Amino acid sequence: MTFNLPNFDLGRFVRETLAEDLGEGIAGGGRDVTSESVIPADARFAGVMDARDPIIVAGLPVAAAFFRHLDADCSLECLVEDGQRVTAGSDLMRLEGRARALLTAERSALNIVQHLSGIATMTRIYVEAMRSGSETCTLLDTRKTHSGLRLLEKYAVRMGGGENHRMGLWDAAMIKDNHVAVAGSVGEAVRRAHEAGVAPIICEVDRLDQIEPAIEAGAHHLLLDNMDADTLRRAVEMVAGRCRTEASGGINLDTIAAKAASGVDYVSVGRLTQSAPAADIGLDFSLR
Repeated sequence: MTFNLPNFDLGRFVRETLAEDLGEGIAGGGRDVTSESVIPADARFAGVMDARDPIIVAGLPVAAAFFRHLDADCSLECLVEDGQRVTAGSDLMRLEGRARALLTAERSALNIVQHLSGIATMTRIYVEAMRSGSETCTLLDTRKTHSGLRLLEKYAVRMGGGENHRMGLWDAAMIKDNHVAVAGSVGEAVRRAHEAGVAPIICEVDRLDQIEPAIEAGAHHLLLDNMDADTLRRAVEMVAGRCRTEASGGINLDTIAAKAASGVDYVSVGRLTQSAPAADIGLDFSLR
């Protein structure tokens, strides 16, 4: 099983996550006292990871990396693929190996697949709700991610059928209200980014009269903030295809279809990564 996520160091992530759980570097830490004291050193376990609810799966290769890090010879079989929809009760992974190692890795492995599957599942729910308003609008995530997990969380969004907004502060300018306040106006803020050679330039506007100055100054993408569906429709008409448009703010399952139907190119939802509930996934071991 291969997992190649650009710019993400899976080995480092696994090592640092396990080190935190084991208390490495802390007096008395660096070991799983429960497994060491309760489980015989030569004991072997077999187990099955399963979904307790209908979910979109994400993170199985990462979970596998935790188990293999502590037991390189363990037997692992992923029964489904990331991005796949499964029903409640579906088996996701079978594994067998040294009991102490697998039990030590269990929580870290489950945490990540529960978290990423939760994001993927919520993303798919939003995509499906959006489709009743538009077949062409694209659902985007935001930078509202958890520290150290951005690349994984944005990967989970893709598994759920969404797409990624900018990955960080470095790959696009996003001019928001505080930038505008310091620069003096929307047009001046965009002009400065344009003259600096930055591309693309995304500019937040919360009033219709800010649209023309932003476009004239060189904005490639307008983030239409906290506008209702009717105002979004008027904004799209004013833009007239001169740049990309994105509805943001006040987006939930009750509003996403109407806002997508306004004709915007994108709808962005911060809660996909910020507050998606963890998927209910378990791992049941049996002694071998």
